[in-house]
Amino acid sequence: MLKNCVICGKGQLTGKRVVRKGLAKQKGGTGSKIVRSSKRTFLPNLQKMRIMIGNKPVIAFVCTKCIKKGAIRRA
Repeated sequence: MLKNCVICGKGQLTGKRVVRKGLAKQKGGTGSKIVRSSKRTFLPNLQKMRIMIGNKPVIAFVCTKCIKKGAIRRA
């Protein structure tokens, strides 16, 4: 299940994990080369909280940035 922040909509991002081999040119080598790369995901720091949406308390996922900003109202 893909989890998103209810306030700002921050969610999962995709990227690559890169493996490099070889000695750097500054250290006397021929330079580092990318040998292989595999896909990976970057997940946001979400916390499960009871917050007020409208006038009802709801259990929802909220990112820590929104908690620090004070963008939510706790139930």
